[in-house]
Amino acid sequence: MIKRAVDVIAAAVLLVATAPIQVVVALLVRRRLGSPVLFRQVRPGLHGELFTLVKFRTMRLAEPGEGLASDADRMTSLGRVLRSSSLDELPTLVNVLRGDMSLVGPRPLLPEYLGRYTSEQARRHEVRPGVTGLAQVSGRNAVSWDDRLKLDVRYVDTHTLLLDAMILGATVSRVLRRDGVVAEGSATMPEFRGRAQ
Repeated sequence: MIKRAVDVIAAAVLLVATAPIQVVVALLVRRRLGSPVLFRQVRPGLHGELFTLVKFRTMRLAEPGEGLASDADRMTSLGRVLRSSSLDELPTLVNVLRGDMSLVGPRPLLPEYLGRYTSEQARRHEVRPGVTGLAQVSGRNAVSWDDRLKLDVRYVDTHTLLLDAMILGATVSRVLRRDGVVAEGSATMPEFRGRAQ
């Protein structure tokens, strides 16, 4: 209950404080990428229940006949700046207010991954997903999938308000340094293929 109260208060304060920045980002996305300004995608949350994640759009839409299929093809210079600075994540604070997410927790991944996790990896859904998490401050997208999911489960087993505060502080440092934004050889993060149980 305390964690949820902190999430609500902090998310509300951050939404108000970052409102001018979000307006500027929205205008830039609208001018450079057109509509829609926001990217919405279904993700699994607590206990694997689906919710709609909201972020600023960073990629061009795949148009028929243009051959823009991969993330690398669709990524824009503005998108790279927004991702490296995590400004694209600001609308996700609305998900925190709604209760879909927490400020800190395992990052929500794709629904199609649900059937690819081992029983141990699937434990990442025992807590609300987070805007940031232990895996993100341990290397963001540069961390391998195995290590990333192990860190998610470690957070589930050890999370405290103190650990959350440490992760939030480390997140600020990571964002300012802009390291680990993408996995090597990928525009974002390669697909999680899973492994044998």
